[in-house]
Amino acid sequence: MLTNPVLLSIIIMMVLCLLRCNVMLAILISAMCAVFLSSTAIENPLSLFIDGMGGNLETALSYVLLGVIASAIARTNLTAILVNKVSSVISNKKYLFIASIAFFSCFSQNLVPVHIAFIPILIPPLLKVMNLLKIDRRAVACALTFALQTPYMALPLGFGLIFFGLIQKNMTENGVAVNLGDISSVMWLTAIPMIFGLILAIFVYRKPREYQEIATQVDEKFENLKFGRQEIGVLLGIIVSFAIQLISGSMPLAALVGIIVMIVTGGIVYKNLDKTFQDGIVMMGYIAFVMLVAAGYGAVIKATGGIAELVNFAAGLSGGKFGGVLLMILIGLIITMGIGSSFGTIPIIATIYCPLALELGFSAAATILIIGIAAGIGDAGSPASDSTLGPTAGLNADGQHNHIYDTCVPTFLFFNIPLIVFGVVFAMFL
Repeated sequence: MLTNPVLLSIIIMMVLCLLRCNVMLAILISAMCAVFLSSTAIENPLSLFIDGMGGNLETALSYVLLGVIASAIARTNLTAILVNKVSSVISNKKYLFIASIAFFSCFSQNLVPVHIAFIPILIPPLLKVMNLLKIDRRAVACALTFALQTPYMALPLGFGLIFFGLIQKNMTENGVAVNLGDISSVMWLTAIPMIFGLILAIFVYRKPREYQEIATQVDEKFENLKFGRQEIGVLLGIIVSFAIQLISGSMPLAALVGIIVMIVTGGIVYKNLDKTFQDGIVMMGYIAFVMLVAAGYGAVIKATGGIAELVNFAAGLSGGKFGGVLLMILIGLIITMGIGSSFGTIPIIATIYCPLALELGFSAAATILIIGIAAGIGDAGSPASDSTLGPTAGLNADGQHNHIYDTCVPTFLFFNIPLIVFGVVFAMFL
């Protein structure tokens, strides 16, 4: 087992990621190591890798198009107007303030799919309010990470539709045929440990915490906000995109139609079209390519022939269902913590988890939950994850919020641990 190419390749990938090697490079190196360590002769491994990348083309396109929408929204006053409206209502209510940040930020993953792009706009202007209320920013970091992670894990909308689609596609390709309805009927359970963790975090960090008043650069849009033609056009595009998404179930189609509506209605100024696309690609293009190389990696490790051996070993090591689900979730935690992308983890773990779950006697529903939690669990707490980097970018605008100790450690404790506990319990009964 110590010479298993799949196991060694995954270990190499995790070590490289933990050593802060670029994620894409770590996956490419690990794929080539799997080829060299395999006892099975693989012809044209690079061609195999490139062909495997095609499996995530739809996901990559979705990310790029959503990045364009996020770029278009960032060029308007929509987010700034929302900030002013929200802050005027909740500025003197500490717990409502934190809960409202979590609630409204959830829409960044589905209704207004801007991912983390809203945080540098939303959070810095609110730091003075947080200081006035003496809010511990660790609680706000947990609220933001909750909002960035829970919607895509629990709801088939926006980034959640991409996440569910990845689970469906990779499970079907690895011998467990499921549809999006099957996934939706199970993955909502992941919201329970996330809500539990958020409530616990707010309780633990309820004590007042003092911060120095340090001037920050606040966007000039907050001084003279207007709701004009561009804002109306972008808002119409968002509404149309959301409707198409619900009707068609296709994120790329929904995003494309939304962008066209924004152009036609003036939400995206035509002369700025190239710049809007460029900014969108810069924002989301990298993670799109990580998704592509992750799919290629999955194709390569399948071809090594080491998966069957690894599954049999893991099944024997687990000692039954309880040990099996705990082992799978913990392995997923390590992989996602290293990669920093729950979306990129799915193609990697599905190739191993589907046959292993079948070997251990898990139902399709339990397998869906295990893969979903194992993929998403390390998103909170990972230093390389957007779900932690985003909150830190906003909360550290005045230099008083540490990425590791004020974002990564709290989110790891309050979200990953409940996901492990609840995930094991739920999987045993599904």
